[in-house]
Amino acid sequence: MNDKTVTVVGAGLAGSEAAWQLAERGLRVRLVEMKPVKMTPAHHSPDFAELVCSNSLRGDRLENAVGLLKEELRRCGSLILACADAARVEAGGCLAVDRQGFSRLVTEKLRSHPNIAVVSEEITAVPEGPVIIATGPLTSEPLSAAIAEYFGGAGYLNFYDAAAPLVSFESIDMTEAWFASRYDRGTPDYVNCAMDEAQYKAFVRELAAAEEAPVHGFEDSKVFEGCMPVEVMARRGEDTLRFGPLKPVGLPDPKTGRDPYAVVQLRKDNAAGTVYNIVGFQTHLRFPEQKRVFSMIPALRNAEFLRYGVMHRNTFLDSPRLLDKSYADRRNPLVAFAGQMTGVEGYVESTASGFLAALCMAARVRGEPVPDFPAETAIGALGRYISDPSITHFQPMNINFGLLPPLGRRVKGKANKNFAIAQRALELLPPKYTQGGIDT
Repeated sequence: MNDKTVTVVGAGLAGSEAAWQLAERGLRVRLVEMKPVKMTPAHHSPDFAELVCSNSLRGDRLENAVGLLKEELRRCGSLILACADAARVEAGGCLAVDRQGFSRLVTEKLRSHPNIAVVSEEITAVPEGPVIIATGPLTSEPLSAAIAEYFGGAGYLNFYDAAAPLVSFESIDMTEAWFASRYDRGTPDYVNCAMDEAQYKAFVRELAAAEEAPVHGFEDSKVFEGCMPVEVMARRGEDTLRFGPLKPVGLPDPKTGRDPYAVVQLRKDNAAGTVYNIVGFQTHLRFPEQKRVFSMIPALRNAEFLRYGVMHRNTFLDSPRLLDKSYADRRNPLVAFAGQMTGVEGYVESTASGFLAALCMAARVRGEPVPDFPAETAIGALGRYISDPSITHFQPMNINFGLLPPLGRRVKGKANKNFAIAQRALELLPPKYTQGGIDT
């Protein structure tokens, strides 16, 4: 074992992955997590890797960029992906998990690792390296101020995102809904709630006019496009939702055999199937308004809301100016960052950043060559995106095939082209870092 101790601050998905990868490489890890000493408004469990916005890690097909990213992480021995696969619940072509079971499994793995010491306290200053700071988009105000000061006082940008409501399955009116996945892909695990034209238009009118909860400093222009509140979409035009989360295409109503005018989808949120998430309904409406407006959906007229949607203030670094492609400070590579605070958007992307930051930190501590994941891989492409100095207006980004270099040859059909890009990526994964699965 290397005697050097690496501090990891934050035990979300990025920090948990980073701590595991460092420990598996024989390094001592001091994993500092402020829960349960101090909780954020978005967190409710003392466990690590808590999923607060959705239980879905999104698409699992190689024709989908996030599916490729997950497969790369699996092949590289990711703790988060191993635990997600073990806690999986059916969700068509997506990887969704039992949230509590998943977090509990990650926590057990980290707490039982002989190289990891868990410390429950709030960090209010940037520790000396080697350190990976992965405190997420809800970093506490004292640490946010310390990081800003560390980078000279101007290293942050802000955006807002939101979490969707949860309803109990038994309260859904299944005479107005049916189980299906779009285009019958995968297993029929989504509950689909149809709306006719009159119902949809009335719903959109009320949604657009509904009263929002007070959010200090909130402006529509600051809403991150990938996690936009549903009421903001409603205000952008009557048909915006029908071309977004309420898109009816590929979901024929079994009563008529035809696609309805609009469809609200619900996704299983726990393994027992007793709790469902209203897909795409991130919101910051007042709780009574959520109950009033969302109950206008016919299948949810008597819905029991187990959790209302909430709005969060998220903070991220101006990473292209501050970090290199290994997520390390350009000035001091023994201080690194990971997770959404670096500008990667999404659970899987956060995991990938923690994975790569840890591999590179381990190499630096040991005096070994720093890993270089090719730009043709999803892991490498994300690192290059957040460190690209040519980006002048940096915004958080999900993994997408546009971040990877083109094939350089023609492939007929978008799905075939994406699959070819994914195959190339998997072939180019550095063999040194691919390994067998983790025993969960």
